[in-house]
Amino acid sequence: MSRRSRRQFLEESMLAAAAAAAASAPSRLLWADDEPQSRSANERLSVAVVGTKGRGGSHIGAFAGRKDTVITYAVDVDSQIGNARVAEIEKRQGYRPKWVEDIRQALDDKSVDIVTIATPNHWHSLMAIWAMQAGKDVYVEKPVSHNVSEGRRCVEAARKYQRICQTGTQCRSNPGMIQFMDYVRSGKLGKVTVGRGLCYKRRDSIGPKGNYPIPAHINYDLWSGPAPILPLTRKNLHYDWHWIWAYGNGDLGNQGIHQMDLARWGLGVGELCKATFSYGGRLGYEDAGETANTQVVVHDYGDKTLVFEVRGLKTERYRGAGVGVIFEGSEGYAVSASYEGGIIFDKEGKEVARFLDGKDEYHFANFLKAVRSRKLSDLTADIEEGHLSSALCHLGNISYRLGTPMTATELEKAIAGLKTHDNAKDTLERTLAHLKDNGVDLATTRLTVGPVLPFDPQSETFPGHEQANAMLTRDYRKPFVVPPAGQV
Repeated sequence: MSRRSRRQFLEESMLAAAAAAAASAPSRLLWADDEPQSRSANERLSVAVVGTKGRGGSHIGAFAGRKDTVITYAVDVDSQIGNARVAEIEKRQGYRPKWVEDIRQALDDKSVDIVTIATPNHWHSLMAIWAMQAGKDVYVEKPVSHNVSEGRRCVEAARKYQRICQTGTQCRSNPGMIQFMDYVRSGKLGKVTVGRGLCYKRRDSIGPKGNYPIPAHINYDLWSGPAPILPLTRKNLHYDWHWIWAYGNGDLGNQGIHQMDLARWGLGVGELCKATFSYGGRLGYEDAGETANTQVVVHDYGDKTLVFEVRGLKTERYRGAGVGVIFEGSEGYAVSASYEGGIIFDKEGKEVARFLDGKDEYHFANFLKAVRSRKLSDLTADIEEGHLSSALCHLGNISYRLGTPMTATELEKAIAGLKTHDNAKDTLERTLAHLKDNGVDLATTRLTVGPVLPFDPQSETFPGHEQANAMLTRDYRKPFVVPPAGQV
């Protein structure tokens, strides 16, 4: 079926089902009144949503509710979730999409214009590259990569195939956040030398490590994809993969990627750091998880420092923020405690200004604007922005994973000579006090303390550090292989 005839078929099918669907369609908050949307079948964009659980539900809500897009594929390796989503999408848009397990089936369909990706992290880059090679525009969730190298390959693919590729860091499209960042970077705060990202987000134990059965309704080969086929060591296959290194990046690359991106944005740094350092641990309980639930990362930018704090145990907010960012300037400071923007304070802590306006729909709308205009300049979160911010998370994790166990006293000595613009001693003291409040015995507990790793932001490698460089990529399981540099 030609692209035009398929579009005509979709239009006729949707019109025929519209009356019946209207009565049963759930209420929704969309931006239809804020932006013109074509009703023409020839202008309707065909969308394949890949990964329909969790964040994929937001993708469905965005594209199934518009007049100018139609979801034609729901791709999910879990047949129970996939079939349930197909029924939901049909109610929303009046047209039943096809459920398939394998993204390659959707990519083979030339009528598909857009692929949106909300799978586990280890699939993000490869799916995005495959989609762009197939001539599709891509919306890929954060982090855009599971490691540094494959993120850069995504950027290469977008440029080579001239595709629009949006990163799922929706804060960048929110008017309040844009105004807030403009203020931070305007000079009105004086010299801003520190951007501090916070991921103070309570995470409970995921249960004991074991050997659990793979659910029969999940294609585990496709779920694993680029990763090796490993035993299921956690009770919950879905979501808890975030805390397993083969698939996830801990909360640094889960929730924290949003705040890492904001911290980098506010500091105005458009490349990776000159050095990275991290310490922390998985503390407070023993479970199947592998990643840190308590972590501090320091990125050296020469005249600026980006500091990141992850706290998965119970904690108080810092300067009014739990999940957020703080910028420290010579004439005041700025705090963002939401996705919508933030508040500006003078040196005495008096509020100077506030900027708060945002919603998820702005970001999807921005992506569609760029898809239609074919202008990268229209994107608020181009894939390269996503690569840089994701890579900062990966760099911090590399230092952490190359770390050695130390006592709190030994850690204090290790950071004594650390030259940063933030007060490294104060950050450590607050971290140790937080652990003590959660019953962690600092006299017997060892923290993992990573090396300070010099980094070359131009080559995106660790000069002379073979072990660290090996962690910039991974061994891929055929045929799920991310191409090397220059071969996307």
